[in-house]
Amino acid sequence: MEMLPDLWKEDYWLPPGVTWRDMEQMGDSNRPRPLDLLIALPLALGFVALRYMFERFVAPPMARCLGVKNRFQVTAAPSPNLESFYIQNRREPTQSEMEGLMLSCRKTQRQIETWFKRRRSQDKPSKTKKFGEAAWRFFFYLTAFVAGLSCLVDKPWFWDLRECWRQYPFQPMERAHYWYYMLELGFYGSLLLRISVDVKRKDFKEQVVHHLATIFLLSFSYCANYIRIGTLVMLLHDSSDILLEPAKMFNYGAGWRRSCDTLFVMFAVIFLVTRLVIFPSKIIHTTLVLSMEVFEPFAGYYFFNILLMVLQGLHIFWAKLILHMVYKFLKGKF
Repeated sequence: MEMLPDLWKEDYWLPPGVTWRDMEQMGDSNRPRPLDLLIALPLALGFVALRYMFERFVAPPMARCLGVKNRFQVTAAPSPNLESFYIQNRREPTQSEMEGLMLSCRKTQRQIETWFKRRRSQDKPSKTKKFGEAAWRFFFYLTAFVAGLSCLVDKPWFWDLRECWRQYPFQPMERAHYWYYMLELGFYGSLLLRISVDVKRKDFKEQVVHHLATIFLLSFSYCANYIRIGTLVMLLHDSSDILLEPAKMFNYGAGWRRSCDTLFVMFAVIFLVTRLVIFPSKIIHTTLVLSMEVFEPFAGYYFFNILLMVLQGLHIFWAKLILHMVYKFLKGKF
């Protein structure tokens, strides 16, 4: 019980010399409060419900318009012993295990190998499922980017990063930025809630780390009133995601190869510029260096920058994957 009060010590969240009592002078409606974050949970559940409705009623007609069709699959014949082994191990049986299965199932090795191949194929997500997931993310990222840009483009810190720290931490919070934060936080919370049923890709572990780091980053930056720089981080990330998801959608369709390739190249360029150039040279630079013009380092300063470094590490990992895909794309073209 004693740890909870310690968690909210001013030394962790606020610059030296600033107390929570000082922050209260701004008034409840003008300052971020930790309890505000509780609304993210019902928002996350709301996003899960909205996504279900979207993927059920909106995505299917979109998929038909783009010619998305699932491949015909031959299902594995019912076999309790093989099914039990498959569920428990999720891999090919070893030679000794194969011999045991051959005896218990009275099948040849070739028949068992064929069964496992068909069973693995059944677990692969269909094109329509992948399309629905990509369409939902595109819908959110586009909405978030447009809304974020509209509420930031006329703000001084959008054009001059030093404004992120002017009079910090006594910076009144606008209602639009409050909802921008809560909706993004609720969305990433919904991704974690559905992570067990979503399409598992090669970068599954990195995606989990990304979602967790993003939630911690948004939560901490909100409580510490890092809202100005936090809004810029969100906008920067959404700027490339709005191109990746439609590229996936066209990739799942039939006859849209040129559109898919064009969008992917545009995504790759914007991703590399925003994540490998602008993010470290502008965002991380302003949090590490420019902020020191206003206050001395404190625990929150280090924690926030560590989270930004984690995101940058993920950016580098994904940039390698993207460059590899670009190389394969250009190799196929020429």
